[in-house]
Formats: sequence, C-alpha cells, structure tokens
Amino acid sequence: MYILGIWDGHDSGAAIIKDNQILVALNEERLTRRKLEVRFPEHSIRSCLQHLNLAPSDIRHIAVSTYDFSKTLARIFPQTKEEYYLIRRRKKSPGLLSTLKKRAKYWLTEYGPSAFSKRLSETYLRRTLDQSGFSNYNLHLVDHHLCHAAAAAFCSGFDRCLVMTVDGIGDALSGTISTLTDGTLERKAEISGRHSPGIFFEHVTNLLNMRELEDEGKVMALANYAYPIPDSENPLLDLVRIDGLQVICKYSSLRMYDELKKILWKYPSEQFSYMAQRTLEVRITDLVKNAVAATGLHNVALSGGVFSNIKVNMLIRTLPEVHDCFVFPHMGDGGLALGAALARNYELNGITSCPLNDVFLGLGYCDADLKAALDASGLDYRHCENIEEETARLIARGFIVFWFQGRMEYGPRSLGNRSILALPNSKRIRDVLNLRLKMRVWYQPFCPSMLEDDAIVYLDEYNGTPNRFMTMGYMVKDEKRDEIEGVISVDGSCRPQIISASASRYGKLLQEVKNLTGTGIVLNTSFNIHGEPLVCSPRDALNTLVKTRNDYLVMGNYLVTLKT
Repeated sequence: MYILGIWDGHDSGAAIIKDNQILVALNEERLTRRKLEVRFPEHSIRSCLQHLNLAPSDIRHIAVSTYDFSKTLARIFPQTKEEYYLIRRRKKSPGLLSTLKKRAKYWLTEYGPSAFSKRLSETYLRRTLDQSGFSNYNLHLVDHHLCHAAAAAFCSGFDRCLVMTVDGIGDALSGTISTLTDGTLERKAEISGRHSPGIFFEHVTNLLNMRELEDEGKVMALANYAYPIPDSENPLLDLVRIDGLQVICKYSSLRMYDELKKILWKYPSEQFSYMAQRTLEVRITDLVKNAVAATGLHNVALSGGVFSNIKVNMLIRTLPEVHDCFVFPHMGDGGLALGAALARNYELNGITSCPLNDVFLGLGYCDADLKAALDASGLDYRHCENIEEETARLIARGFIVFWFQGRMEYGPRSLGNRSILALPNSKRIRDVLNLRLKMRVWYQPFCPSMLEDDAIVYLDEYNGTPNRFMTMGYMVKDEKRDEIEGVISVDGSCRPQIISASASRYGKLLQEVKNLTGTGIVLNTSFNIHGEPLVCSPRDALNTLVKTRNDYLVMGNYLVTLKT
C-alpha cells in the first residue's frame, strides 16, 4: 500500500511510504531552485512517482497536512502566499498595505480548522490532484501537529516516549504534548497558537532585519557574541512563561511584536539576540521537564520548527530527567509531507515504527547521468578508482572540495551526499567559504562531520550515541578547540554529524582524512551558494562550481577540476 504525503505551504514537498518503509521524500525548492518554495509541490510529486516507477493511478491514499482557515485561503488565493514569500525573502519591496497584511496574517492563523475550511481545502486539493492524473484515491487531511508528532515518534526508534511539537503556528496550535506507548500515539495537551514560542522568536528575527522562517539560526549564532545578562535582568523572560504543560505569552502575537520592538530600542542587536535565545532555552526546557514529570516517560522525541534550535536541543538532551532525545531531522514545516504520510499509515495500518537509518531519501543519479552531465559541461574531469583517497589528499592539502554522491539529503542539513568539505582547523578556509563561496554573515559558524572515535575525544558530555543528523549542539572540550577552530562558535559549541567509518562512502572519506591528518573531522557545509537551495542534480552541482570558481568537484568517482 503506497501512501503519498503532501505539504503545499512554506517549504512544500512530497513523500511516499509503503508499509513501514520511507521510500522517497523531496522538497519542491530543490527542483524549482527557489529556496523554501511555497507553491503546490507538483514537481516533487512527479519526481517521487518517477523515482519509484509509479503512475498516479498506483496511489490509493493521499494525505495532506493542515486545513485551518488561513491555509485554506492560501490554497484558494495562491497569490497571497506568493506575495508574502517574495516580501519575506526580500525579493519584492513592501507596499503601503504590507503592515496591515502582515497583521492580518497573524490574526487569521489563530483561527483553527472547521468543517467549512476542511471542505474547501478538499475541493481545491481534489481538483488539483485530478488535473495531475490521480484517480480512485482516498484523500485525507491531517492535523498540522499530528504530522510533526508522527514524524518524531515513528522515526525515533523508541517503543515508548514523550512526543513534543513546538513551532510558530499550524491549525491554530503552536505545540502539542503526546505519548507513544503500547503502539498508541495519544495527545495529552495542546498549546494555543496565541501563546507561541515560535512566533515570539519569529518576531525577534524580523525585528533584527532578518528573514523570519529562515534566519532564526542567525539569531542563535549572534547571541553568542553578547555579554551574558542574568535571567533576573532579562525583560524578555517576562513575556513568556510556563504553567504546567502550557505556554503562556503575556501578549497576543500582534502586540508581542510591538512590545519586542520597544525593548530592542534599548539594546544592541547581539544583546537582544542573547535575551531572546535565553528565553527560548529557559522556557522550552521548563516545558520538557514538566512533560516528563507528567507522563513518566524519559525518552523524548521532538519536532516542529522551534527544535531546529540546536542550543535548546542540547539543553534538553543534557537534562537529568531525559534519558535519550531524538529530533526529527526535517523538523520544520518542510517535513510535514512525510509526517502526513506516516500519520495516515498509523491510522490505516497501526504502524508506529518507520526506521530512519539515513535521510538520503531524495533523487539519485546513476553513473551514466553523471558522465552525460560532465561531457555536456566541457569541463576537465577524470575517473578515479579510489575517489575517497584522492579527495582526502585534496582536503589535507587545504583545498575546498565540492562533494556530490548518491541520493540527495532530505531536510535542511548537508550530511555527506551534497556537501562542501574542507579542513576543520583553518580560519583562512572558513573566511574564504564565508566571503567568496557561501557569502554568509561572519558570525554564523560552520559545522563538522566527525567519526565516532573522534567524537569521544573532542566533545564534552558525549555518551557514545552518535547524532547522525546534525540536530544537536555539543560543547567542544577546552583543550581541543584550537584544533577545530573553523567549525565551532565563539562559545566553544558546535553542531556535529557523528558517523561510523564503515557506514558509507562519506565515512570512508573521513577515515582517509584521518589517515593523513590524524583526525577524522572535516568542515561540512551545504553544497549551495547563499540564497539557493541545496544542489539536487549533476547540472546544479556543475553550475555551482562554475559560478563560484572553486577548484574541485567530486561527483561519484569523477574528479572535476577548474584549477589552472
């Protein structure tokens, strides 16, 4: 039984599962080349079907996330979400009515689903799906936070766990607390969209002249450069509090923005970032502690955009009450399509475990595809029998290498198939990446990939359980920070991917780097340039190589060079 999951909002995408297997999952941005695409994911749906050699008629169950009033309006009038997308991404100047439109957006999102909104969404979706060739299918609309919860719970590997979702808002909620026990996912508490930690942090991002729903990680990074303020003197802590399993915001989402603006006027940007980050850390960890106490469950599965904050996740992981912590790797709304499919599979078949051994769930390309793209490019390349060894030698010599292998990653992190790789101990390389290739803000750190044996040596409080998906922050041991200064923040923290040397071609590459340098650690950042999605196809990779004028690209067993 194939189940197609669809999300047609911010970072739209599609996924197909069968029984307890995730077969393919893909976000529309990778195909349209518009970062965090908002359009209906027609390309993703088509590519998922083609990848599995399926026709639309092979799909009998389609699950779509979210059907509140705001989302339903966006489906009926897609130009509204397109305009917001262009303004949010700074592709279009705001007009005279932009402030009013923005306020209307926050007001409308607090209206939850109804029979009327559900019927309108179903009508729109059936018409769109029928035009794409689907027939004789069962259409099911799935609650926004159930999608997040299903993804976290069923991919966690836990038989019993506490399941928490926290984001901006979806289906009028900003979060839920559930339990997975005895094969049953049961919701225990809901957090109103009016009381949203995600919208709080979204407002902070916007007020710092960054792009909400996209640059929240920059706020977290900038916070590291502030002088710490005692919690007792942090005015933002007064705006959000925890009462049992509830989040209580002092003001509505609209007034929250105005109050935050007043506070920002008194503080420099980095101080404001610190206070906001600290508020999120204190309040979310309090919520987790209360939920663990209320449910008696000490393994925690997390999803929703707030849990993209690796500092918050690090604090949750190290709580005495928490035995183990899993963060779904596509924790934001981009993961809703897979979550919808998993939730529907649970309702139809009672399946509560879908192992997530890796996130290489996107499109892949055979050797013939790579060679055809290379021949068409006119670039110099050669075939290498031991490409891991050749690549390791380049990295050890101080070169930046573009690395393209296998199926594309699902989610926001590059995890060894679409990566830019370099030595982890060079400020020069870090600056070249920031200023010439990635064109990012100077305070945003790069991340390391490291072998399990090296994680034990370099990371504090590492318990031997590898974090393969870069969803957690870790502190680097004081005496080791100079050795990997290119991949840590100013406070000594990092967001590592921890893998086995034998797990993949990428693991073998890290082992070759270790043979040459003594350390199985590399700088690993996403294979894209600023403002673009992760590369998907060989053509995307070659175009990025030419645009950036980088020296080397590895695709499969082929080494491409621009060096003269």
